[in-house]
Amino acid sequence: MNEKVNYDARMLELIAGMQSLGRRPSLLLHACCAPCSSAVLERLAQDFDILLFFDNPNLDTLQEHDARAAETVRLLSMMLPCARVIVSPYEPAVFLEAVRGLEHLPEGGARCEACFRLRLSRSASKAAQMGCDWFTTTLTISPRKDAAALNRLGLAAGEAAGVRFLPSDFKKRGGYHRSVELSHEYGLYRQDYCGCAFSRRHSD
Repeated sequence: MNEKVNYDARMLELIAGMQSLGRRPSLLLHACCAPCSSAVLERLAQDFDILLFFDNPNLDTLQEHDARAAETVRLLSMMLPCARVIVSPYEPAVFLEAVRGLEHLPEGGARCEACFRLRLSRSASKAAQMGCDWFTTTLTISPRKDAAALNRLGLAAGEAAGVRFLPSDFKKRGGYHRSVELSHEYGLYRQDYCGCAFSRRHSD
């Protein structure tokens, strides 16, 4: 039986080890939306120079994509105005190809893993391209997301791209609840489904 990994503790250990470097490491943060980004930015901003990467081809409409992207950029301008941000163009065909044949599976299964793999691979590639020391994702702040799967896929994506993945479980230590508080504080748009057409179907 595999021992359960405490990814939050592992992240804290790694960050503590970086403090002896004499410089702030750079980190590409894959952002799924503004609400999830809020508490993660608050937690990481003191230890990293952050490049926010909004890359979510899974979103079901251009309108939803642009609304979430704009809200994420607005949040960054309020919380961390010196940070850089990259918004990827809307490419739904990339997502649909990645989940081909998995469309009718339930939420939380193989289709979601394929989506995670796609976004984490693209994030790792962008982090390597931009010369970032590390990358990670806001996705682990959600109580509905499998942190173990996200960390496993993130580590694999980092190895393939030659950039270090920062393990995380941002929902720990009250992270998810803090994101709800910050969403109210900043008046953020909070969507009621993960983002793809299949998750919308399950939320109806």
